[in-house]
Amino acid sequence: MHVTVSKKDLSRVLARCQGVADKKSTMPVLGNVLLEASQGALRLSATDLVLAVTGEVAADVTKPGTVAVGAKDLYERVRMMPEGQLVIEVSDGSATTIRSLTTARRYTIHGVPGEEFPSLPRPEKGEPLELDAAVVSRLISSTHFSISTDETRLHLSSALLELEKNRLRMVTTDGHRLSKMEIRAAEVKTTGSMLIPLKGIMELRRLCDEAVAEASAETVPKIRLIESGPNVFAELAGFRFSVKLVDAQFPPYQQVIPAQSEHVVRAPRTFLADALKAVSLAASDRTGGVKITLSEGLLRVESESPEAGEGFDELAVDHRGPTLTIGLNARYFLDVLGAITDDEVILGISGELDPAVIRPGGDASDRDYLAVVMPMRI
Repeated sequence: MHVTVSKKDLSRVLARCQGVADKKSTMPVLGNVLLEASQGALRLSATDLVLAVTGEVAADVTKPGTVAVGAKDLYERVRMMPEGQLVIEVSDGSATTIRSLTTARRYTIHGVPGEEFPSLPRPEKGEPLELDAAVVSRLISSTHFSISTDETRLHLSSALLELEKNRLRMVTTDGHRLSKMEIRAAEVKTTGSMLIPLKGIMELRRLCDEAVAEASAETVPKIRLIESGPNVFAELAGFRFSVKLVDAQFPPYQQVIPAQSEHVVRAPRTFLADALKAVSLAASDRTGGVKITLSEGLLRVESESPEAGEGFDELAVDHRGPTLTIGLNARYFLDVLGAITDDEVILGISGELDPAVIRPGGDASDRDYLAVVMPMRI
């Protein structure tokens, strides 16, 4: 293989591939990136057998071929190359040399034949769904924090993506809290659902965020989604991405969301977040619990722990009714406030042992967001 390629273009695709390559796997080949050169392009791919990503850059291909080399090693060496054109050459023994056309700098990496790299899944059927990348990014950013990081509980370490006619919904829960974001999307013509693992969700978010950040003011980057077999495939900004869907039953989340709340409080979001951050400094490191007390026109936040002492703050809120106290995990509450952009939030509570419901305080006909945080004894 002999190709000439721009360092800038190569670095962009390598950065995405080396983030997916599984460097800790018991299968060493999964720590590699596959290079395939043919017909004026260099294609790079990486997989950990759950995720797979492929990107392509324009290249002057003198001799086509394939090779698999360490993703991290290649990425670090390309980063240290001077700007401009680079030459990648592969010998018969899969030794891969990267050299600059403008300086004497070069590296050689020991590779393996491309045939040893696992085959990547490809969509066989399915109707593509084209969505605004910013919409997908917003769905994920509003809900990802309540995905469980316990990979042994597959039904909780995933995000549920539901499609209804003209609506797109994402729901996540770790058993202690729940987040649900629903956005109007005229592109959605069918109904269905898919359970996407946490690693896939975060990679999708990175792809969408990068595409949105790099797009011009006149361009609306689109992401194409295709569900085919056990995988969902995404195409965006020159990348093809696939993730193996989770074969598990997501909890019946509708049963967790209270139909109504006896006490409804409207509070300024930034002031509430500031009070929670300040008071949580004195909360128990183990539980992170704070006590929230509602009274006439006031919301008090208190914490106490043997190690950190006590914390207290209060702020004026729109509340009329009897005094009520509830214990909540401060970090869970702050995650929700960070996902909301409205100036005010609406907090719904029925009792000290009932879940708290948090919603944005503004009116938005194109989206519907809520979070549920389970109470805790303090």
